[in-house]
This record gives sequence, C-alpha cells and structure tokens, in this order.
Amino acid sequence: MRVTERLKAGCKVFSFEFYPPKTEQDAAKLFEAARELKKLAPDFVSVTNSSSGAMPYRTVALSGVLKAELGLEVVAHLTCVAHTRAEIKEICSRLKAMGIKNILALRGDIHNIGGLPPRREYSYAAQLTADLVKTGDFAVGGACYPEKHPEAPSFEEDIRHLKEKVAAGAEYLITQLFFDNAFYFRFLEKTAAAGIKVPVLPGLMPITGYKQMQNFTQMMKVSVPDGLRLGIERWDGDKDGMFKFSVEYASAQADELLKGGAPGLHLYTLNRSRAAIEILKNVKGEASRLPN
Repeated sequence: MRVTERLKAGCKVFSFEFYPPKTEQDAAKLFEAARELKKLAPDFVSVTNSSSGAMPYRTVALSGVLKAELGLEVVAHLTCVAHTRAEIKEICSRLKAMGIKNILALRGDIHNIGGLPPRREYSYAAQLTADLVKTGDFAVGGACYPEKHPEAPSFEEDIRHLKEKVAAGAEYLITQLFFDNAFYFRFLEKTAAAGIKVPVLPGLMPITGYKQMQNFTQMMKVSVPDGLRLGIERWDGDKDGMFKFSVEYASAQADELLKGGAPGLHLYTLNRSRAAIEILKNVKGEASRLPN
C-alpha cells in the first residue's frame, strides 16, 4: 500500500519512526518495540537514514525485515548528498525487490558524511524526488520544518525550496518535531499561501529529560515553550514523573493538532514503544470520530 492511498482514504493516518540499530542488543530492543507498536495498527512506519555512505543499506535491510517479518507498511528514508545517481538507482532496486513502495526523499546533512566531500550529483532533495518519481515505482514524500530549516536564510526561502520539492513530485510532507502547535498552524498558512496543497503530517516526540531538551534547542534549533521547559525542569531526575508529564504534554499537543485538521500523527519513537503506545491510546479513539 502506498502512503498516499492512506492519506487519500479520508481517515487520520498514524505512523511511527525507527532508526537502524547498531548492535544486536539494540536490534532486539527495536524489534520488541516494533512488535508492541504493531498492535496499535499503524498505517505505516518509517526507517531513518543518515548521510553516511553505508547507512542506506542498513535502512534497506531493516525496511525489508519490518515488512516481511512483521507485515508493517514501510517508508524508507533515502538521503542523496553522499550518493551518485547510479548508487541511488541501485538502492531503489533493492527496495523495489523487497516490496517497499514508499520513500521519504531527503538531502541529508552535510556534516554526517564522514568527512568526505559530498558527491554533488545531488544538491537538493527536490532533485532526488524528481528522479524517484521518474521510476514510477514509489510514492514519494518529503520533509519540512515548521520553524524553518536551520540552514535557510529566511522562512520565505525555505518555503520556496519546499515548493520546488512538491513540484518535483513529493506527494506528502512530514514535519521536523516541534513542541508548540502554533508553529505548525502558521506553517500551514504559509504553505497554502505559496500554493502547496499536499498533506502535512506533524511529527511529535515526548521529551525524556533535561539533556534531551538541550539537544533539541542547541543542535536541532527547535523551540521549547516555557510550559514544557518548566515541566522538564520540575520532573528531571524523577523517571516516572517525567514519563507521565511528557506523555500528557505530547497527548494534549496531538489532540489539538488532530482537532485542528492535521491529517494524522507521525511519532518519533527513538526505537522505544512505551511512550508512543500511551500517546496513541490517548488520541486514537477520539481521532476515529473526527472528520479528515
């Protein structure tokens, strides 16, 4: 099933994101989480891919296993900055052979390519999107940033590049995580004004601690509202209190997004299931009664 078919079906779409594990122990935890999350019948799961030259093949392998062994619909992330067009074609052939019909087209982070210079056959995700669309084998999605891409000189420039990506064939978008829904709704206003009409799935992640909050603000340039910051500071060091607070915050955020017209939710799991399960249980029953 192509993700675009789910999005056009008229129901809210729910999905989870995983990343390829590096050790056998991490792999065991990932598949335990995936089995638990499968019980919630997600519409799809996505598998991340860094810009490292070797990473796409781990993404391909994990995508194939999740689909073949667990029966999950998979969106494979694919970055292009470290690859030639010939390499991208070979990766797509592997995905096609595994029955993967969905790709999230990404440029990738320049600083994650292991010190090697980018190949420069691709400079932007729009170029990869266009190549993927030409194959006719995949439903292609893209990433977007409600608070602006960190490298973009202005929001207007970021929207311009996003419009190019959609014009190239991106049929839906998944946002970077955010903690203030006002950013998402303002982003929709800006994209609509620019003529971008594809569905935009909001990406959410519960914060698990003060250090993680610092990483988001410093490395990912994501804003943390005062209410969330104060709660994290209050419960830091109290594992149970932190979990309860973060799940409640993310659940309230998700509920407001769905009631505001979001086409669904994309939950960043960090390869864990407990928080994602609680959040989705809190909102999925209500969402089933909402118009799309």
